[in-house]
Amino acid sequence: MRPLLLANGIVVNEGEIRAADLLIAGGRIERIGAGPVPPGTEVVDLEGRHVLPGIIDDQVHFREPGMTHKADIASESRAAIAGGVTSYLDMPNNAPPCIDREGLRQKKAIAARSSFANYGFYLGATNTNVDELERATAADACGIKVFMGASTGNMLVDDENALEAIFSRAALPVVTHCEDSPMIREAERLARERFGEAVPMSEHPRIRSAEACYRSSSHAVGLARRHGTRLHVLHLTTARELELFAAGPIADKRITAEACVHHLWFDESDYARLGARIKCNPAIKTRADRDALRLAVAGDVIDVLATDHAPHTLEEKGRDYFRAPAGLPLVQQFLPMLLELARGGHLSLGQVVEKAAHNPARLFGIVDRGFIREGYVADLAIVDLETEVVVAASDLAYKCGWSPLEGETLHSSVLMTVLGGEIVFRDGRLLGGPRGQALQFNEASQ
Repeated sequence: MRPLLLANGIVVNEGEIRAADLLIAGGRIERIGAGPVPPGTEVVDLEGRHVLPGIIDDQVHFREPGMTHKADIASESRAAIAGGVTSYLDMPNNAPPCIDREGLRQKKAIAARSSFANYGFYLGATNTNVDELERATAADACGIKVFMGASTGNMLVDDENALEAIFSRAALPVVTHCEDSPMIREAERLARERFGEAVPMSEHPRIRSAEACYRSSSHAVGLARRHGTRLHVLHLTTARELELFAAGPIADKRITAEACVHHLWFDESDYARLGARIKCNPAIKTRADRDALRLAVAGDVIDVLATDHAPHTLEEKGRDYFRAPAGLPLVQQFLPMLLELARGGHLSLGQVVEKAAHNPARLFGIVDRGFIREGYVADLAIVDLETEVVVAASDLAYKCGWSPLEGETLHSSVLMTVLGGEIVFRDGRLLGGPRGQALQFNEASQ
């Protein structure tokens, strides 16, 4: 690997935006700023484009193993790289679910041969695997995923004794999906009474209600406070839930909050035109909820931004309400969507980087990534803030082949992605084969 100089860029990192060159050697950032250029260095003139740390998406469902008709690690990590996402943390609700260390080893083996981006994996909790969760270390998993709401397979954790044990004994960060399943089941029953099987998609935020979210998330926060657990609550969707979390820097918190980009982008009025394409769990809710989430991101109540990238085929999405699966593909458009929100004044460019690169690295103790620092691995996203792109199915790398954003105009684009010091995406083209590395996690920081 020969040295690489990224010249005339505008670096966005740790609260600063400044013009600087980046010299990369041996896969790492050797120098930030001007200086001698070693012989044989590849020089790329960025002509004033912005250089960001590679985005870290801490919540994806890449579907492998078990559901590879709709996505796999290779296809979705290609999409990630095309969107400036250099690292991802993949969820355990596979088929079979990843609920022990053998399952983790199998997923890592798949990723080692096929992932285009860097990878880490969660270990899934059940009502009966607390001993396995307690034995897991940072060498095994990035965290423990607890579905405190309906999930696939046997991954719903609804036994109170199991929850107490997980929150009191887990050594790794606990991340939660918070919805109250009994409330949801009762809402589904009432919807069937009213509509039969022809429930309109617009009922989704009432079936997966704000009350169901708050009851579960407040329960999780209460458990974490009682046991001193390192808790990260995923994909908040309601204004009311925000009262459970404090504003301030992530370094000062044991309990943190996350929002997904689609909950900052869409509101319930969008069901009329997009239907099941934006059906997700927890549901996209009211415009007031969306606006409250945006303010909470800007006010540092919400610490991390992610996608919950969850592809399904269009055939599956074309089914009726109860049979259409929840989830949408977003990882390729994640960074451009965040830049669009910044363009609209809902957060700053520095906050995009903080909440989608710095804070995931801090939260999970990701070693030597997530920042533009001398000595750190050179994972970078180079973006053009002035180039319009209309989202088209023909440009998508997702195996499922569609996006809820098709036809929308985004005013920023990812020009180049650098992974481990190598240019792996440039001017709309992926370069080379899988180069993703297993992320390392610093257990002391967790």
